[in-house]
Amino acid sequence: MFFIGNTMNFAVFKLLEIREIQEMRKTLGILTGLLFFTLVQVSAQTKSKSLDKVAAVVGSSIILQSEIEMQYSQYLAQGNPADPAIKCSILQSQLSQKILGQQAIIDSVTVTDDQIDGEIERRLRAMSGRAGGQERLETFLGRSLIQYKDEIRPDIKEMLVAQKMQAKITENVAVTPLEIKRYFDAIPKDSLPFFNTEVEIAEIIVYPKLSKEEKEVFHDKAEVLRLRIKGGEDFATLASLYSQDPGSARDGGDLGFMDRSGLVKEFAATAFKLKQGELSSVIETEFGFHVMQVIERRGEQVNVRHILIKTEPTPASLDRAKAHIDSIYTTLADKKMDFGAAATLYSDNNETKYNGGMMLNAENVQSRTTFIPTDKLDPQIFLTVDTMKVGSISKPSLFTAADGKKGYRILSLKSKTGPHQASLDQDFPKIKEVAFEDKNNRTISEWFEKRRKITYIKIDAEFQTCPELAGWTTAKN
Repeated sequence: MFFIGNTMNFAVFKLLEIREIQEMRKTLGILTGLLFFTLVQVSAQTKSKSLDKVAAVVGSSIILQSEIEMQYSQYLAQGNPADPAIKCSILQSQLSQKILGQQAIIDSVTVTDDQIDGEIERRLRAMSGRAGGQERLETFLGRSLIQYKDEIRPDIKEMLVAQKMQAKITENVAVTPLEIKRYFDAIPKDSLPFFNTEVEIAEIIVYPKLSKEEKEVFHDKAEVLRLRIKGGEDFATLASLYSQDPGSARDGGDLGFMDRSGLVKEFAATAFKLKQGELSSVIETEFGFHVMQVIERRGEQVNVRHILIKTEPTPASLDRAKAHIDSIYTTLADKKMDFGAAATLYSDNNETKYNGGMMLNAENVQSRTTFIPTDKLDPQIFLTVDTMKVGSISKPSLFTAADGKKGYRILSLKSKTGPHQASLDQDFPKIKEVAFEDKNNRTISEWFEKRRKITYIKIDAEFQTCPELAGWTTAKN
């Protein structure tokens, strides 16, 4: 996370590159196994050198050269070309984080131990997944995860405090329609981007529901495994062999530390009720049937391992779902109910049903935009809506979701915007988003400009030629 000291004009850049940026973020979030292993090894080696040169002093804090070198090693491990100038941006980011942290102390901005533990566990789960398990990760780190957690804890705490402080600085930032218009009008007309065809789509999804008798087959499979564990067989081994949760099966069913918000309701209720080492009865969630065991409890977080047996639709349950969605289609076709109301009442997709069935752009979920470029649509959906007219609905069709669940779906094409150059009328949500981000950045920049002037900052001579750090030094040499 880099902070900028000078106000940047994001107008043309953001509008021209909005899709490219989304692809970049997606790409940068995925490291290959080889790059990940290099990252871990280089980071560990760099840290072990404990370089003691002070790169900068910020108020009562110091930034060591070793910290900059470690982040630069991570940059190289991601496959980027060698570029020592990147160290300037790294130091700028660390300076900013220190200033935010010091202001957080003044403003009593804090984070809880649970939040720190949660972030550490989230990172370690991702790292373990890329490394191929906890044991392999420890091998690459050259230390136990307990040691590694203790090492990174201060840095994680500082990062979370800085993020919370930055959020506080911008919590009241908003943009008015007039500000959005002024922002758009300031963009040179010959620099306005060209957008491809975009659509707004609403959906109603009906998943097959199993009867009690149909569920028993899957319940019994989970119960057999529970009895084998109770009889003395190893939980982790059985989870590796039989659990249908691919994310945890390879780790012996271990989910790592999680709070209630990260678990479905039924699962959380049982997980936080069990004692350490206690085996649960078979429980049912939307994912199927689970057997779980608590490994450790820490405050409002629990480390659980589980075995999941997924339920599969039977031919009879699919027939019932088809009959149900056919009746919904008839109601819509006869104009007896609005599509949005029907979605709220009947759809089984909790992500869209409370939004009138409107699908969100998966490439830009944070902005909650409903405008989706046709080249980003699921191929099954594109083939359906490509020939539809605006305002029409599709006939129910069988589909398979990304998680493998089968169901029936009705689509409604709400709007379709042809290829065009950006305009305020057609692209107001996009322009609002980048105008808001620009104002956020200016707010942060202005805040830093004031804080830097009253904070003691001394930067080592090696970094004083960095363009990014011009004007940061306040200490007299």
